[in-house]
Amino acid sequence: MPKMKPGDLERIGERIKRTMLLREGESRAKVIVHMGTCGIAAGARGVMKAVMDEIEERDIDDVVVTISSCAGLCSREPMITVELQGEPAVKYVDLTPEKAKKILVEHALGGKIVTEYALAAGSERSI
Repeated sequence: MPKMKPGDLERIGERIKRTMLLREGESRAKVIVHMGTCGIAAGARGVMKAVMDEIEERDIDDVVVTISSCAGLCSREPMITVELQGEPAVKYVDLTPEKAKKILVEHALGGKIVTEYALAAGSERSI
């Protein structure tokens, strides 16, 4: 693997700033990728990359993407939580990059819960 140069780091930093949108303010949705050690071991990095790539490809600027630690359901990782304003948060489990893209498009952008991957909504009540 070639060595990174300071310019490479600047380009990576700018890409992350554009795609992660870690800012305060109005947003359509918040997508939380659970990145505890159990999530990372189960493939959360691939899920995060898929979400970020889809946001960049579609030039989405009103979805906040962030990370959290373990949600306490290690056997169900990789997981993401989608929060829409005025709606209960929905936790999705057993994800792949393809499932994460579908959730981003259908739920975060379209407002429709993807029930086949959802574990719970709101205060962990089953859906």
